[in-house]
Amino acid sequence: MDGLVKSKIPHERSLIALFKSSPSSSSLSSSTTSASSTSWTQVLHSLSSVPTGSKVLHEGDPNTTNLSSEQTCSQIIENEATQGVGFINGFVGQSGVEWKDVEKRFDQVARTGRSTEPVVRWSEFGFCIGMQSSPEFANELLCALRGGDNWKYKITKADLYNLWFRMKDNSFNSRLRIFFDMCNRNKDGRITETDIKQTILLTASTNKLSVTHDEAENYASLIMESLDKKNKGYIEISQMGSLFKASLSKAYSPMKQVSAATGSTQNFHTSSGDFCEEQEPMSRTEVLIRTYWRRAWVVLLWFLACLGLFVWKFVQYRHRSGFEVMGYCLPTAKGAAETLKLNMALVLLPVCRNTITWLRKHRPINSVIPFNDNINFHKVIAGGIVVGVILHGGTHLACDFPRISESDRSIFRQTIAAGFGYHRPTYAEILATTEVASGISMVVLMGVAFSLATKWPRRRSPVLPVSLRRVTGYNTFWYSHHLFVLVYALLIIHSMFLFLTDKLMEKTTWMYIAFPVLLYTGERIFRACRSGSYEVDILKASLYPGKVLYLKMQKPEGFKFHSGMYIFLQCPQISPFEWHPFSLTSGPQDDYLSVHIRTLGDWSYQIYDLFQEAVLSRSQGCPKLYIDGPYGCAAQDHVKYDILVLIGLGIGATPFISILKDVVKGVQTTEVDHSGLRKCSLTKGPLKAYLYWVTREPNSFDWFRDVMKEISNSTKKQSVVEMHNFLTSVHPEGDIRSALLSVIQALHFAKNGTDTVSRTPIHTHFARPNWFNIFSRLARKHGGAKIGVFYCGPSKLARELTKLCTKFSTKTTTRFVFHKENY
Repeated sequence: MDGLVKSKIPHERSLIALFKSSPSSSSLSSSTTSASSTSWTQVLHSLSSVPTGSKVLHEGDPNTTNLSSEQTCSQIIENEATQGVGFINGFVGQSGVEWKDVEKRFDQVARTGRSTEPVVRWSEFGFCIGMQSSPEFANELLCALRGGDNWKYKITKADLYNLWFRMKDNSFNSRLRIFFDMCNRNKDGRITETDIKQTILLTASTNKLSVTHDEAENYASLIMESLDKKNKGYIEISQMGSLFKASLSKAYSPMKQVSAATGSTQNFHTSSGDFCEEQEPMSRTEVLIRTYWRRAWVVLLWFLACLGLFVWKFVQYRHRSGFEVMGYCLPTAKGAAETLKLNMALVLLPVCRNTITWLRKHRPINSVIPFNDNINFHKVIAGGIVVGVILHGGTHLACDFPRISESDRSIFRQTIAAGFGYHRPTYAEILATTEVASGISMVVLMGVAFSLATKWPRRRSPVLPVSLRRVTGYNTFWYSHHLFVLVYALLIIHSMFLFLTDKLMEKTTWMYIAFPVLLYTGERIFRACRSGSYEVDILKASLYPGKVLYLKMQKPEGFKFHSGMYIFLQCPQISPFEWHPFSLTSGPQDDYLSVHIRTLGDWSYQIYDLFQEAVLSRSQGCPKLYIDGPYGCAAQDHVKYDILVLIGLGIGATPFISILKDVVKGVQTTEVDHSGLRKCSLTKGPLKAYLYWVTREPNSFDWFRDVMKEISNSTKKQSVVEMHNFLTSVHPEGDIRSALLSVIQALHFAKNGTDTVSRTPIHTHFARPNWFNIFSRLARKHGGAKIGVFYCGPSKLARELTKLCTKFSTKTTTRFVFHKENY
């Protein structure tokens, strides 16, 4: 059954099936326990040892097909290698662009030549074929396609069609010839080391990679060393063909796990799903209920409470005497006011972080209340407050007050005159009362706070003058949000001077808000006292590319935390009032605390500048810092799962570094008897963790390079952590613009055991991840398991990942549970 593989990855399906069915595959894998000991000759030799006749299941084919003895392994490799050097994979076939699209682009820029036939300049060739982002590379491609010295001639539509038709040729030899001609600059059929070096520099520049001339020489020498065994000083097209075939086998054979994981060639760690009984796929309804039931019951309870209070007050005032003057406007306003009392009390609870962190420790409570959504619930309640203010204040101003001032005097005297001192007030007199003035003031203050709490006011440009920085960006949110102190004071005043309410027991606002206000006030006092004693010494400060600041701080005595938690930092030199959250990247077992700070807002820019000055000058000490915490967040729930999938975009990888350290430190091997019987895990906590780190800048890998090396060295014996880096600035694997990079990457790893991009044992994939394929692979490997998917990054990808978790939980026996970090 090992020869039968169902995969949604087109390049992978044939080769994996062949290698799995090969008797020599296990010996091949075991011989590469150390990545650095893998020789390129072994890779080339392994291709000839793969037997034929293996069964391959292609996606979409209902039946498997037996490979005939005539279809040799080399033919399969050539078929797959055709995709490996796809010159136009990025915009042909996969994205649906065909000749009609190229023709349309041609017509957009074409001009009439001397023969009245439309032509385009040679420099516009890249735009026509969809390679406008790489004009220099497109020019080299055009030169290779045309050959000779006439490559700069103008291009007619017929010429473009011929060039396009040649690029679309799916044969391996045709695509290999084009790539060879691109490298062979003097067209003598031989590629020298200088030719390779120039092509490497061009490829690196096209993919926005920084490669020095010395590095390019080393990479070119590596290729020559692998192919030019007779030291001729050049290589020919047949040798380059073998290079691409071997590169493909290296990329898609089981040995890729050496580079994709952490240097270990052992099988993946057996998951808890392998020990438990097989499960049936869940229905979509069941998945949605299991995923959202905690959020649903809390929101439903809140909604029913608001609805119940509104109906209660509505019915109560429907039978009061004021109804004869104001009609249904009065019970509507009073019903909305009652919901405002509740929401003004509840809105404080989700931001009582110490209380929430303490409640997280109690499993019964944590299992039914979604503490990870505390900020979202805070925003939902704020939305309820907005609705309540509109109903309450709007109804009073637009309906109740005009009806009072214009009411019939006899009806007024018989109903509500006592509440107004037997004087029918005018509209202006009503507005001048304490009740209305305090209410309008509250609305204005809340409007300011709500408006400045949105995303765009919280960001500021670093080019603003220093005088403006103090009142823009995050400061606008921070200071404006503290207007709530005045709001709650005005709320008490407003509630004490109510129209038509004289009895003290009916003035219930203070009953609603007393406990939440006291709890929140106590939290702020506790935080102020604790943070005052948590001044930390800076052990190390490092500046990384992309304006990232790494701080290694002394761990205060008695400071305990769990992996996945975060702390607040305050720098008195910037502001004694601002506290900002940052995930801890140190492990609980470390004797220090560390954070990575990327400059995204006003405060982070200022603290980066302060430490940059301190690091560069070396004469002055580091700025003083205070910490507050630790606090729990979604990542803290990783202990609930045996299998973890950690997805971070850019600096979003920070919450997961501590988790990876914890997993490596605390994992214990499960036992499986020789009879193959499944058993339950002997320990709690994750047994396997996958990290998918997606970044746009290659220099970003410097941020966690030491950590990656540390984790890689710690997991050589056990495949506990599997890490994947994705560099989105590089064109996808299979695109001509990154084909040579893939070859160099495989050669360098086989020889030195490190990746050329990340400079670590962790393989770097090019372009954006194919999340569907990733989830498909995880579902096959961990059938029946419950996998925790933790994500930190923009909301757009969060929605896609949520849909994939639901999809694969319903289509497979594996259940994916999604968590997103919210601060």
